Amino acid sequence: MALRDFTRDEFGTSAARPSEGHIQAVNALLAKLRRPLEGAVSDLERVAREVEHGPASTGQLHELLRRKSRAHDWVRATERVWDFYFDVFGQRTQEPYNQWLLSCDRIALDCYQHVYMHLGSNRSIPAPPPFTYMRTGFSPATYRRNIPLRKLGRQLNPFPLVQLPYHRLVNPWTMGAIMHEVSHNLQNELGLEEAVPRSILRTFRAAGIDQRVAAIYGQWNREIFGDVMGCLLGGEAFVASLLDVIGRSPEQAMGFNPHGVHPTPYLRTFISTELLRRMGFPEAAATYDKAWRRLYPSTAGSNLPPALVRTAKDAIPAVVEAVAFTRFPSLGDRSLRQVITFGPRHQLMIEEAAQRLARGTDPGVVPERFLIGAVRIAVDRKLADPERLMRNFYLELSRR
Repeated sequence: MALRDFTRDEFGTSAARPSEGHIQAVNALLAKLRRPLEGAVSDLERVAREVEHGPASTGQLHELLRRKSRAHDWVRATERVWDFYFDVFGQRTQEPYNQWLLSCDRIALDCYQHVYMHLGSNRSIPAPPPFTYMRTGFSPATYRRNIPLRKLGRQLNPFPLVQLPYHRLVNPWTMGAIMHEVSHNLQNELGLEEAVPRSILRTFRAAGIDQRVAAIYGQWNREIFGDVMGCLLGGEAFVASLLDVIGRSPEQAMGFNPHGVHPTPYLRTFISTELLRRMGFPEAAATYDKAWRRLYPSTAGSNLPPALVRTAKDAIPAVVEAVAFTRFPSLGDRSLRQVITFGPRHQLMIEEAAQRLARGTDPGVVPERFLIGAVRIAVDRKLADPERLMRNFYLELSRR
């Protein structure tokens, strides 16, 4: 009974509770774990009966203890999974976190829906959708569908999980991170986990860029993809949110880790501004570039490989071309830019929504993800008190 299935009703009656799909997916995982557990218990009971009708030898007693240990290990493995989802689902019963997380679920779902509605050919619809939960700490994270998780004892995660730090949730203008984390999941769901690094290497080769440099950008491909998708989905607000995070000391911003999966922050910004420029925002891109170069006017004294610095002016446009403007068969022979068409008219929608959020009026039919940009603009322009803006942001998203 302690490792029973979950039911939706035990997590409240509000819209924030886990969907039936999420409950069913976790219960299926628990059922998979219970099968070997039940087998181990049956074996234990069989050996126990043999010993009971003894007299038992030392060997039989040791075998009984081994069977007991095996059953105990399966109990612990199943309990670990049960406990994890009980904690994650249980957050949906607590105010105000349940409404905050429901709002984030809706932003994540909006990203998925926009992409899948604009593919050039049919793809099977992934289910269940991403599920967000809160943790303390600095950085957001995500756990993709059907990958083994250490948190689950290496069992396969049945749906995308997006982990959000508490401090981001109370400052929603910093939550461009949702679009980045969701994009990690989309790279796999769209069958681009191998196609994107191949595209980077192919594009760099065609441009005559040092293949050692190409290999570094290929190693960074997942984080570059997250930034590219985030920018395509959210525009200027995403880039501003990214700069908040990666604007660190010169040593950190220009530090190069040969084994790292994140682009060196100094170069990472220019990838986003190059894309922003090509999306139709040359002035915003120039403003961010100027500010970034003022913060970091020289790479002298850094450990950035000279080839990486020397080729940046060619490599950055090439990587944007490879990821955002190359057609992929799994997208229906479309590029990401053709699938996600965010442009200046959408930015105008975000700016109007910012005014409405500040007044506490209905921001209208803007997509959920646009409200991140709207609340950021409202904070940056001091259109209202930040606490009021946070409240209005979650009120609007949770009521939809």
